[in-house]
Amino acid sequence: MINIPVILSILLLVAGAVFLRRSLRAGASEKVIERLNSGFIDVEKINFGALQRELLRTGISLDFWQVVMLFVGWLSVLTLVLFSAGVIVFLLTTVTSILLLKFYLLVRFRRRLKRMIVQLPQLLDHVIRSLKSGRTLGDGFLLAIDNSQQPLYGALLRTRNSIQRGMPLSDAVQDFANLYDQEEFYMLALSMSVNQRYGGNASEVLDNLIRLIRDRDQASRQLRAMTGETRMSALVLGGLPIAMAGYLFLSSPDLLLGMWEQTSGQLVLIFAFALQVIGSFLLWRMMRSI
Repeated sequence: MINIPVILSILLLVAGAVFLRRSLRAGASEKVIERLNSGFIDVEKINFGALQRELLRTGISLDFWQVVMLFVGWLSVLTLVLFSAGVIVFLLTTVTSILLLKFYLLVRFRRRLKRMIVQLPQLLDHVIRSLKSGRTLGDGFLLAIDNSQQPLYGALLRTRNSIQRGMPLSDAVQDFANLYDQEEFYMLALSMSVNQRYGGNASEVLDNLIRLIRDRDQASRQLRAMTGETRMSALVLGGLPIAMAGYLFLSSPDLLLGMWEQTSGQLVLIFAFALQVIGSFLLWRMMRSI
């Protein structure tokens, strides 16, 4: 008879070994790239993996051994769940942990991005003052980065290093805009590119960009105030099934436990959990659009 838990544990062990080998190779490649960048001025853009890109966007800095320890700990917990609770709970735990990690990274990124956009007009104002004092656009931008605050300083640190190593200002800012994928940053990159290619009054362009960012922020705040009731209704609709399930489990735990002991009851609970996840995701997407 085929032992499913043993097969799944072997597959997890093999997957962990493969990811560990790929991580070791990626770490060695990054060290080589850093040594090459320290000796040459021409720096090419580096393509980041999906997880590394998300960590960079959220401002989370983890060493290689920390990533390995977290991954091994996650696999260990999943293995314990597999042997103690069965395959169905193992699959639910795996999917739920991945969704929670994605949700945490997304929320952290959104909060960090909002703070960066609020700090951007101050940085641009510092660039304008540097231009009026006789500095070039590149020098003024570097000086403004050094005088900026977190989290904008940490986000632009990679851009500053790229400029200092020889990357053109427009390419470095465009790479920054592509990483964070925000309209304000794309407009900043476009203004830098147009100024460097065709010339013109950079102070006037940046001043117009400051007014545009502040007008967009004011309009966004007004929209959030006007749609507060709608967003609160979405939160109530999303949290009501979870609250009802918790109340039923606390008031009569035998009901849910009895359903879980039967095959048909397990299917009903899994189907309800899937509908809750899908409904919460749809409500979250609708909340983002307003």
